[in-house]
Amino acid sequence: MPTSRRDFLKQSASAAATIGFPAVLRAANPNSMVQVASIGVNGMPFTDLSNISQHAKVKYVGFCDVDKNRFDKADALIPGVPHFADFREMLEKLGDKLDAVNVGTPDHMHAHASIEAMKRGKHVYCQKPLAHTVWECRQMRLWAEKKGVITQMGNQIHSAIQYRMGTQLIKEGAIGKIKEVYSWVGVTGNERTRLLEPPAPGRVPENLNWDLWIGCAPMRDFAPDVYHPFVWRDWQDFGGGGLGDFGCHILDTPFTALDLQAPLSVVADNSGFNRHVWPVNETVRYVFPGNQYTADKTLKITWTDGGLKPSRKLAKMPADMELPGSGSLYIGEKGTMVMPHVGPPGLYPQEQFKDFKYPTMEKIDSHWHRWVNGILENKKTTDGFHYAGWLAECVQLGNVATRVTKHPGGDRGGHVVEGKNVVPLEWDSVNMKFPNMPEAEKLLTKPYRDGWQVSAAS
Repeated sequence: MPTSRRDFLKQSASAAATIGFPAVLRAANPNSMVQVASIGVNGMPFTDLSNISQHAKVKYVGFCDVDKNRFDKADALIPGVPHFADFREMLEKLGDKLDAVNVGTPDHMHAHASIEAMKRGKHVYCQKPLAHTVWECRQMRLWAEKKGVITQMGNQIHSAIQYRMGTQLIKEGAIGKIKEVYSWVGVTGNERTRLLEPPAPGRVPENLNWDLWIGCAPMRDFAPDVYHPFVWRDWQDFGGGGLGDFGCHILDTPFTALDLQAPLSVVADNSGFNRHVWPVNETVRYVFPGNQYTADKTLKITWTDGGLKPSRKLAKMPADMELPGSGSLYIGEKGTMVMPHVGPPGLYPQEQFKDFKYPTMEKIDSHWHRWVNGILENKKTTDGFHYAGWLAECVQLGNVATRVTKHPGGDRGGHVVEGKNVVPLEWDSVNMKFPNMPEAEKLLTKPYRDGWQVSAAS
């Protein structure tokens, strides 16, 4: 039966294995336990730390959050862990007592926190979408490789039985070679505040260090119920819209099943945006090089959000069925596969697959414990930054394409205008260039506040 993401997380937490392995040398501290600190302690970071802490070989030694009022749940779960407001101070003070961190800040701070930890030889579990720009995603992958640390991206359903079954069906050719993929999510890129411009400033609450919250981003005034603690996702300076929020979840199955890395090109249409907010909905079209799993020399993947999705007829589903609110549709030479988010895959037309025997999937450790076991065994996970970096780059390339769409009438005073299709951005992944539109390359990265620059790996 289909399950919600929240139910999946609860089930994963209760079923998490606690198998221990002999400890190996980590940093300069040969502990018998993996000593972990959490950068961010409420919301999704609390889900991460609560699951990570259930591993028999984990000990938490630091909690960091810029908001003093957000430690209560973590303290109740694991009493006596030291508090910090600035993760840089925490990394310095804990030193060799610390082996690993889980990072659950707003997106704009993922790379800075993760890379500062990796530079010190710490293993990293970082929430999706891994980083805020294409360049940051690339540096995350390169730093992990340079330092030899064990990493994991926090798209938990990568390890779920439903997603693993879907990828196995595609790899085994259940619907033949793949001709095209459609992926979509029901959420919008600007659904939480519906604001188009930053609102009037308000007083910063005493419990919040606003300067640390802003971190890498350009400084702006605090406003209540607009940025902290969650609605930052709508704003280009902090989040990545619908694609940034869910792309690393839903595009994970195409990337894993079809062994994808970098696209050849990307182009986008959208409902409108300005310099502050993301579009309510968008359509992003990627073209990837083909391989042994694809029917042609290239593969098209189309992403939509904000309620846009392909048709039931395209999926060859019965008249009494409908596509899920979020998921992926694979068009194969011998049929189609619908991969819900989150739910078991379905093969169509139904009459063609009525006798199909779905594979029995091996039970594995929870996504969080796979990372811990990887540290203990000194072994990469399947969702480490060596893989997740490519997936996250693709997601952020889509956001670049969205931001270079143009309105036929030009700019309209910075207010939201509909973004129309422009020439596809040709992507030179090796050199991180757009050969046919070099002016768009400035969107591959972003300006940093003094003292908050993200370090390059080379």
